[in-house]
Amino acid sequence: MQSLRMIEDWPVPNAAAAVVRGADGAVLGSHGPQQHLFPLASVTKLLTSYAALVAVEEGVFELDDPAGPAGSTVRHLLAHTSGLAFDEHRVMAEPGNRRLYSNAGFDVLAAALAEASGIEFGRYAAEAVFEPLGMHSTLINTAHRSPAGAGGLSTVADLALFAAELQAPKLLDPSTLHAATREVAFPGTNGVLPGFGHRRPNDWGLGFEIRDGKAPHWTGTANSPATFGHFGQSGTFLWVDPAAGVACVALTDRDFGPWAAEVWPQLADAVLAELR
Repeated sequence: MQSLRMIEDWPVPNAAAAVVRGADGAVLGSHGPQQHLFPLASVTKLLTSYAALVAVEEGVFELDDPAGPAGSTVRHLLAHTSGLAFDEHRVMAEPGNRRLYSNAGFDVLAAALAEASGIEFGRYAAEAVFEPLGMHSTLINTAHRSPAGAGGLSTVADLALFAAELQAPKLLDPSTLHAATREVAFPGTNGVLPGFGHRRPNDWGLGFEIRDGKAPHWTGTANSPATFGHFGQSGTFLWVDPAAGVACVALTDRDFGPWAAEVWPQLADAVLAELR
């Protein structure tokens, strides 16, 4: 795909990207070093969330089991509505009242899963998600890093496999994935979309941001409101657009900033235009 060559002009040391078709998981195009290992930052939350959803289906815990602050559940933690602060285990609001984007909440989520399963979280994620999908270069290191972001490492080749799973799940029942990515958890909840300001509402699924009518946004103007995914502070993103039937992954090694807010939507629009 010629549109992916746009990453050559990005102001980053290294970049790689791929587009994955939902119908069969085929990689429609790729550019850049597909096996280069990049830090994922908050794109890790997609992997952490998927492991948690597998755990729910396996009966390790349930979405409405208590976890985190008083009144909070696994569902609240996934949806950033537990009331925990951004990077501190400090309660800022009653559960369900505000969309407080929280790395601390994902730390609590991973700890709850580890306690319930008796398996260290990074190992659980590998056994439940990475190994079955053939994502052999992907890991979440929770020994000294957070499962919310800093602990995640992967390649575009591996995330292309994950993007295929997000469009035609083999590890989850389709209804579980639909609820996590297409249904807004705690509808009408306001909050800050990191890097883009306050949104009313700030729609989110279970670990997956849902675009809906947010503007400006890190996806393209041509992306449908049903688009879901996540971006990371390390200059990374993964989005799935169910209306277009494709996903796009891009990984870089430059921190998110105005450069990304400018070029990421341009790439998304070019990809979607090329596929029409």
